Amino acid sequence: MATSRILGPDGQPIQLPDLDEPQTARLAHLQRELQSHPTRGLTPSRLARILDAAETGDLVAQFELFEDMEEKDGHIASEMNKRRRACILDWQVVPPEKSPTPLETRNAAQLDELLQELPDFEDLLFDVTDAIGKGFACLEIEWHRVEGLWLPKTLTHRPQSWFSLHRGYRQELRLRSDKAVDGIPGEPLTPFGWVTHVHKAKSGYLERSALFRQLVWTYLFKNYSVGDLAEFLEIYGIPLRIGKYPSSASEKDKAMLLRALASIGHNAAGIVPEGMLLEFKNAATGDPKAFELMMNWCERNQSKVILGGTLTSGADGKSSTNALGKIHNEVRKDLRDGDVRQLNSTLTRDLVYAIACLNGLAPDGLRRCPQFKLNAQEAEDLTAYADALPKLVSIGLRPTVKWTHEQLGIPMPEEGEAVLTLPGGLPINAPVGVPATMAALTALPAPSPAIATPALTPPVAMQAQLAQQSEAATAPWLASIRHLVETAASLEEIRDGLEQLLPDMTLAQYAQAMGQALTAAHLAGRYDVLQEATGHG
Repeated sequence: MATSRILGPDGQPIQLPDLDEPQTARLAHLQRELQSHPTRGLTPSRLARILDAAETGDLVAQFELFEDMEEKDGHIASEMNKRRRACILDWQVVPPEKSPTPLETRNAAQLDELLQELPDFEDLLFDVTDAIGKGFACLEIEWHRVEGLWLPKTLTHRPQSWFSLHRGYRQELRLRSDKAVDGIPGEPLTPFGWVTHVHKAKSGYLERSALFRQLVWTYLFKNYSVGDLAEFLEIYGIPLRIGKYPSSASEKDKAMLLRALASIGHNAAGIVPEGMLLEFKNAATGDPKAFELMMNWCERNQSKVILGGTLTSGADGKSSTNALGKIHNEVRKDLRDGDVRQLNSTLTRDLVYAIACLNGLAPDGLRRCPQFKLNAQEAEDLTAYADALPKLVSIGLRPTVKWTHEQLGIPMPEEGEAVLTLPGGLPINAPVGVPATMAALTALPAPSPAIATPALTPPVAMQAQLAQQSEAATAPWLASIRHLVETAASLEEIRDGLEQLLPDMTLAQYAQAMGQALTAAHLAGRYDVLQEATGHG
């Protein structure tokens, strides 16, 4: 294995010895690096300098600022948590969509099984979504061999401040390093060594496309308002205290008077030397709503940026209605679906393809590689589908079983897996009181091309197909009824015999079945007339 060469996602060959250790194991200076927390004492001018520095290639302060924002602002943390955790869904590895071969289907099933065995996969999904707010997220893969297979041992999130961006024909993410490779500062990321997810909140260069860049100013304004409110509340309701001292007072006497004023303000008690005076003016007054107004505006703006609206975040309680909340929730679904599509592409390219390629499960390259798929499909209204599907099928539409299961959010049963049935062992899609042999007609397989011959019109071809496929199913049932009629001595005996054949059938269901039988007989008669008129009889 040491000499084998395979192609990476970019089509360039890589050597397996490159996977022996994580790339950052040799970059100790990054692991010892401590953050500077730029939000301490943040001012508008300092914030502008941080953003300008990022545009010139110095990204460290900007990403440290983003970390502080998510850590210190509870509203930003809450809204980002909603958006990121909305992407943690059920998932599977599926074959390529276009005409998968049996080999591709088998490889997809094996890859799905291998990924299902990875520990804490939900944590991996959460770490990858860190790119939503910060522009990109890099997870370093440490590989090991398990029963002869290359599998990820760990996937570790690395801080965005560890990376630099090189502007060329395409922007390239590199690890920050003192050395240069190919004349460019930093080390290129090792193929198959990283899951690198890039998420653009806006078009443009990556250092300017992070979602958090749209939040930095509201974060700063909100911080100022919170500080002003805290200062206001500290003095609100406390009377103004003025101390008067004689002209002969020493500096020590003045300091004593000042301490007495402060003590009276907090402890409602204090002492002053004789000859000094204390005066109390009216308590401080004011309205804190101005500060709250500014903070609420900032939080509403943050909710719009992160979730696309305010009515699903609790940031706007006055105008919230159920209808408007549903509309805003649809916007959140659009954002989630967009996030999921991007995650599917990244995890297919950097994780599924890596495992497949290293283990010989992607012989045709990335184009025909099995795909990672997060299931963002929500279950449709079962009642609406139960009413609509029979009507649509009756007019000639032919929805596939797979599509129907996907729309309803019901997984396809595995071979040998128990499925729900109605009482009496009837299929779940059969109405109560209709025998299983007749209900089986509603789930006929796709028509065989050999039946639809050019000499027959489409209705005739369909009739021939139904007759051929239903004969085996209906023959035992008809034989039972024929035997009952031939052996019965009276109509009452036939009635009782039919009741024994279908003991759970109600009178209404009998009437419905008879109506369907009469309709079928009428259509059969019209069909016979049509056959004779067209010479096919």
